Amino acid sequence: MRKIKEFIIEKLILLCGIASIFFVIMIFLFLLKEGLAVFKSVSPFKFILGKSWYPISEPAQLGILPLILGSLLVTLGAAIISIPIGVGCAIYIAEIAPLRLKEILKAGIELLAAIPSVVLGFIGMVTLVPMVKNVFHLPTGLTALSGSIMLAFMAMPTIVTIAEDALYSVPKNYKEGALALGATHWQAIWRVMLPAASSGILAAVMLGLGRVIGETMAVMMITGNAAVLPQSILVPVRTLTATIAAEMGEAVVGSEHYFALFAVGIVLFVISFAINVTADLFLHKKQ
Repeated sequence: MRKIKEFIIEKLILLCGIASIFFVIMIFLFLLKEGLAVFKSVSPFKFILGKSWYPISEPAQLGILPLILGSLLVTLGAAIISIPIGVGCAIYIAEIAPLRLKEILKAGIELLAAIPSVVLGFIGMVTLVPMVKNVFHLPTGLTALSGSIMLAFMAMPTIVTIAEDALYSVPKNYKEGALALGATHWQAIWRVMLPAASSGILAAVMLGLGRVIGETMAVMMITGNAAVLPQSILVPVRTLTATIAAEMGEAVVGSEHYFALFAVGIVLFVISFAINVTADLFLHKKQ
């Protein structure tokens, strides 16, 4: 009876894994089916590198370069903010904090990940946007910087949790050996623990950025949604995800605009897929 139960459980797990792969493939094929139709009227080169996004004008201008640059600018800003703070928090929780404080901090960080993005977007509109406007003396606080700060806040729970697990999984005799050879506590962390956990930390960073690049509501609420080429981080921008969320409900099914939004989804899918594959490669990298 025990062998039968194990056999059933193993096959169910296998079925779940196959179903996950099947669903991802079907989603990608659906995006291709709907999105590739736009290239009958515009070339892929002009679609990717075009500087104007006016999908309902006559004639339609379907260039997504401002959307790609907006997404990359917000993601880069979020990475600059979240990576040092997230990795620093992971080091503190894994190696420095007392046991009781460590449990409280871990629980608090995991709770941060559960806050809905629309709630964070609303908080950003009420508090962060006016602050950015006043500090930098801008006409509006709905800028790429506001989006970067909010997305950094959203990415940190992922970075901290996975990086802390990577540091915790390093064999204890590494640190004990470093201390026995005369290294200080900080030298053992910097010279031994961090290099040993580098693949896991890089995976944490990539997965955190994967969440940033795919975030929709918070970005749409606080970045200004201006589909223009960004000149700095202190101007309004529009991201790929915000474009799909804002315009899909208004696009006529079967129109050029409709197919263009699915093509934007293909670009976003490829970017997110590349980030997650890179994170997976780092996570399973053999030292």
